[in-house]
Amino acid sequence: MNAPIRPLVAYIRVSTDRQGRSGLGMEAQRAAIEQFAAAHGYQLVDTFEEVETAKGADALDRRPMLAAALAAARKLKCAVIVAKLDRLSRDVAFIAGLMAQRVPFIVAELGVDADPFMLHVYAALAEKERALIAARTKAALQAKKAAGAQLGNPTNLARAAQAGAATNAREADAFAANVLPIIASIQAAGTTSHRAIAETLNARAVGTARGGAWSAVQVGRILARAA
Repeated sequence: MNAPIRPLVAYIRVSTDRQGRSGLGMEAQRAAIEQFAAAHGYQLVDTFEEVETAKGADALDRRPMLAAALAAARKLKCAVIVAKLDRLSRDVAFIAGLMAQRVPFIVAELGVDADPFMLHVYAALAEKERALIAARTKAALQAKKAAGAQLGNPTNLARAAQAGAATNAREADAFAANVLPIIASIQAAGTTSHRAIAETLNARAVGTARGGAWSAVQVGRILARAA
């Protein structure tokens, strides 16, 4: 008698637009997840890929593909698998928020026995490590300043502004690329007007780039950016 199929929903994330375009990191995550599934008798039924940062309390609102993965897992009554815990977040509060979604998570790197308590512990360690790195960096900069080094370049304000605008544009493109598959699936189901698409996105709890509610105008902007 064949063993029952155990479905899994995979979530893959890279945190930079450059990594997303090149595929660096995504292939390694995909390989780790596939190897884990094959070794433990799971079947990957869906995979969601995203290019987005994990920073900030509203990180889930800015990661529509993670929200979609959670929704798919709820529907299938299965777990979401990631290659490494930091593909979800290094932030303890964010991990705790995900646990509250009542969808089990599997981290391939940690194995099948990593329960929610262990995930919290590992996230706390990663958060502490990040804080220590930031503290060391700040201390090093302060030491350079105390030694008379001039930090920053006030003559480069225009260039910095241009770089900031370019970064915002790249982030907007990345968000559009992530949310477009969801919009396409809504359109394929027969919902075509911008207002109706916005209502469907809101009903699915898919946030805008800033975590707000969708409007017809915002849907139009996403579609225009894709075009």
